[in-house]
Amino acid sequence: MFVELDQDNLQEIVSGNKKVAVQYSASWCGNCRIMKPKFKKLSSEKEDITFVIVDAEKFPESRKLASVTNLPTFATFVDGKLVNETQTNKAEVLQELINEIG
Repeated sequence: MFVELDQDNLQEIVSGNKKVAVQYSASWCGNCRIMKPKFKKLSSEKEDITFVIVDAEKFPESRKLASVTNLPTFATFVDGKLVNETQTNKAEVLQELINEIG
């Protein structure tokens, strides 16, 4: 499943799904735009993981679930708990992060 947040409710999604992968991004972030289609493609390959894009500037409560210091930041959650996170613009690094949970 692939979702772009339209409200600040990432906590509900993380709590309500076993495995969640998140891309924190912003509209002005070039690397975020580059990574978005790669992130979306992974969502079609890993059907047991919920993929979520969060605008880190619009949704501060959702941003607090991970240590977002740079964009794009990718975070994975299992059973409601943060498993890992990374800041990257490399598809291979993102793939490794997703493979850790599924």
